[in-house]
Amino acid sequence: MTPHPTPARRSRRGHGRATLSDVAALAEVTKITVSRFLREPERVAEGTAERIRAALAATGYVPNKQAGQLASGRSNIVAALIPNLGHSIFGETVQALSEGLQAAGLELLLASTGYSPQREEEQLHTVLGWAPAAVVVTGRRHTPGALALLHEAHAAGTPVLEVWDHHPEHKAPFAQIGFDHAQVGRAMARHLLDAGHRRLAYLDSGVATDFRAHERGAAFVAEAKQAKAKVTMLTAVTGDPFDAGRQAFTTLRALPALPSAVACANDHLACGLLLEAQARGVAVPGELALLGFGDFPVGRQLKPALSTVRPPSQEIGRAAAQAVVEALEHATPARSQALPWQLLARGSTAQSA
Repeated sequence: MTPHPTPARRSRRGHGRATLSDVAALAEVTKITVSRFLREPERVAEGTAERIRAALAATGYVPNKQAGQLASGRSNIVAALIPNLGHSIFGETVQALSEGLQAAGLELLLASTGYSPQREEEQLHTVLGWAPAAVVVTGRRHTPGALALLHEAHAAGTPVLEVWDHHPEHKAPFAQIGFDHAQVGRAMARHLLDAGHRRLAYLDSGVATDFRAHERGAAFVAEAKQAKAKVTMLTAVTGDPFDAGRQAFTTLRALPALPSAVACANDHLACGLLLEAQARGVAVPGELALLGFGDFPVGRQLKPALSTVRPPSQEIGRAAAQAVVEALEHATPARSQALPWQLLARGSTAQSA
């Protein structure tokens, strides 16, 4: 009778993950030595370290971060809630933020709110359950529930940052890293007024919760009215912003008099408007000057090139990462920072000779 083979001893837990014991056995060292190598590799002799590296690669061992989190009370994750991950200006912020955090041994947990304050509140409930090292949200306007969660996290010592906004009258305890959107809106109006335009319009975002675009628009209108210029506020339809910009031209043409200059909530709206104006035989900037926001690459490729406002997209990410790292290193609240933006006058608002 053929004997049954002796079953091999299980070397892994039921979930199939390699354990610290697996690595230690393969490297022929103790678990304490493996742990020391993972924490402070420079304290392990090179020969031993080489065997541990080989064992880690062979077993595919991944340290249990949850166990470390339970021991320290804090993870190495920074949670960031961004309105739209498909938007290039937010993408630049996220990339710079991620790179800055990684250099300090922190990783980014990213979620998209879709411009929904209610969704932001739900996401905060989820991410705060993971005890993030810091929380980064976009803007200063939140639901009462989200605001309560942020205050609770701040009171517990978790750095809380509001990015893409820096309001001079903001009184919440959270750090703000960004710029004053009302100041941008006033500058956009002043640029067109200084070029001699007296019939202005602002094409606002069709997203009801795009608060920063609305704030720029309100300031634009106020500045134009203060200068005694005629000004109209329009709201773009929702959907593809290029199509919305094109459609807005029909609305402008239906006004008693076509504005001589239009500022837009973003470059995509402005590009669509520019292309439709040219298709209808309206000269840009001769009959209609156009100004955008965002400095998207497509705007530079049009003829004429689109005048726009360049926001400090990357700088916001870098500054936020630095603020988080400094706050964690010194156990102090994160510091606010106002960042500069730039109005780029190109062909679409050029004055005729």
